Amino acid sequence: MAKELSAIVKLQIKGGAANPSPPIGPALGAKGVNIMEFCKQFNSRTQEQQGKVLPVLINVYSDKTFDFIIKRPPVAAQIFELTKIKAGSAQSNRKKVGALTWDQVRKIAEDKIVDMNCFTIESAMNMVVGTARSMGVTVTGNKPY
Repeated sequence: MAKELSAIVKLQIKGGAANPSPPIGPALGAKGVNIMEFCKQFNSRTQEQQGKVLPVLINVYSDKTFDFIIKRPPVAAQIFELTKIKAGSAQSNRKKVGALTWDQVRKIAEDKIVDMNCFTIESAMNMVVGTARSMGVTVTGNKPY
C-alpha cells in the first residue's frame, strides 16, 4: 500500500552544502523529518554540482519518512553564471547590466526545459529571454528561429 503524503517542502539549497541550520532545519524539523539524514543524502547526490543553487521538492510522508527531487538550477542563476554579473538591474527597462548570445540562451533552455511548462525549445528560449530581460540583460544577435 502506498504511503500517505503529509507535506511537500520546497527549498533552494546550494549543491553539496546542506546543513541543519536555517532554512533547512526549521523547515524539515517542523515536519518531523530526520534533518541530518536529509543533509547526508542531499550532499551525496549533489557532489558534482558543488556551489550551484538547486531547487528541491521534499515529499514528507505520515510515518516521517521522506524522498526528494532535485531540479535544475533556476534560469536566473544560470544567467548570473554566464554573464558574470553580481545582481540584476534595478531599472531593467533602462539600465542594462549584461548581455547573452542566442547560443547561450539555447544552452540554458535545453538544460532547463525538463522543469519548464513548455514543449518546444523555441518556447523555452522565449521564457529564458523574458527572464533575462526582467534582470536587465540583453540578448545580442539575430533570433535563430
